[in-house]
Amino acid sequence: MVEDWQRALAESVTKPDEVAKKLGLGLDILDDLNQVVDRYPMRVTDHYLSLIEGVGDPIWRQCIPSVEELSDPYGLEDPLHEEIDSPVPGLTHRYPDRVLMIVSNQCATYCRFCTRKRRVGDPKRNPSKDCILQQIEYVRRHSEVRDVLLSGGDPLLLTDERLEFILGKLRGIPHIEIIRIGTRVPCTFPERVTEKLCKMLRQHHPIFINIHLNHPREVNEESARACGLLADAGIPLGSQTVLLRGVNDKAEVMKNLMQKLLTIRVRPYYLFQCDPVKGTYHFRTRVEEGLEIMKAIIGYTSGLAVPHYVVDAPGGGGKIPLVPNYLQLIEEDRVLLTNYQGRSFEYPQPCINNGVSLRVGSSQILNGDVSKPRAVPRVKA
Repeated sequence: MVEDWQRALAESVTKPDEVAKKLGLGLDILDDLNQVVDRYPMRVTDHYLSLIEGVGDPIWRQCIPSVEELSDPYGLEDPLHEEIDSPVPGLTHRYPDRVLMIVSNQCATYCRFCTRKRRVGDPKRNPSKDCILQQIEYVRRHSEVRDVLLSGGDPLLLTDERLEFILGKLRGIPHIEIIRIGTRVPCTFPERVTEKLCKMLRQHHPIFINIHLNHPREVNEESARACGLLADAGIPLGSQTVLLRGVNDKAEVMKNLMQKLLTIRVRPYYLFQCDPVKGTYHFRTRVEEGLEIMKAIIGYTSGLAVPHYVVDAPGGGGKIPLVPNYLQLIEEDRVLLTNYQGRSFEYPQPCINNGVSLRVGSSQILNGDVSKPRAVPRVKA
């Protein structure tokens, strides 16, 4: 039986001229974008389209194709080496105790900056049931894996029955402790989050959901309703935001977003530096800009509203945290610190730790590469 959310999804726009008609724009604005859509598919739900206030605004930039996607000389198809680190198709095993499973190749709205731009929306690459079973069997054979992240595409675009099948299979593996789901539907397609879906999800706890929101306008009555249903089902919610030029690369915009997330029971988790994906160069900011944004958030709002700013290292290096330089100097007897206001403070170092004197030799001024103190045996008098 076709559900209401599936009918709503079928009404999404998939061609540039449909966007022009729905927004009352001249067709000439978008008539050169069909070549972009031929390479990188387009889909925008009615809900997300309704958040656009003007051509080129932060919502428009995230979902409407741009010719700049075809003129990126620097990007890579798979900069994070997900497919290189895939022991079986669709599963990435990079970290010791956790894996990522791609269980869907479809999204309610295709983000123009997507890390998996090379594959999402391609019906030929949609994971089959056999492919998913192969991934699950890999997890079963590897007892070191305790944490599984379901990703895509968007796992919540699967039917309730298919998603429940996957969750049930994973829950049948004794060493799996937690299951995470990465999704954007509470933001782009909130009607997908139903009472029926939440009732099913709560049968498979502990489940955690990370929601991708990038702009304060995405936090609205509809996304609040969707997040409320998930939170009421006992699911902890976190956010994963990408730093994007022309979308959220201003400190006040980012702080506003993080604060608004907390009002809908979503805890800021990651702020990602935009991955160097082919076709996304026009979205990328410099790392210094991200650090300045973090400096404008830390200390100026609750710690609950401060995400971890990270680079997912190209070449498969994983997530590397980036923080402003508040640690200025380490000496044997003290540490010099700078707070969010630029004021300096001194923290006294303990002299002895478990019978070992911690000595760093001469004072170290830190420029991003913190030398590890060497342990020197304590000499008795």
